[in-house]
Amino acid sequence: MQALEMQAEVTAHREIHLKLPHDIQHGTVRVIVLYEQAEPPAQVPTQRQFGQFKGQIKISEDFDDALPDAFWSGDAATLSLRYILTSRACLCDN
Repeated sequence: MQALEMQAEVTAHREIHLKLPHDIQHGTVRVIVLYEQAEPPAQVPTQRQFGQFKGQIKISEDFDDALPDAFWSGDAATLSLRYILTSRACLCDN
């Protein structure tokens, strides 16, 4: 078995046309196509904008108050994390 490396262009119809050297006899050949895929454009990370959420978050008056004993004792069955979060701060719809 012999190997031959050649450069070729892929047409718009996804075809490759090769002109083989004269010493290659007609018959069946095995073709391996190696190609590099085009790299997708790198996504530029968006810059955070100062004040972009201004007026959208409201902190409740009791935000700095002590948390209930159930929070610290591990009796979380009676006190859900959602209750704690929603009673301390809220994301406003306006």
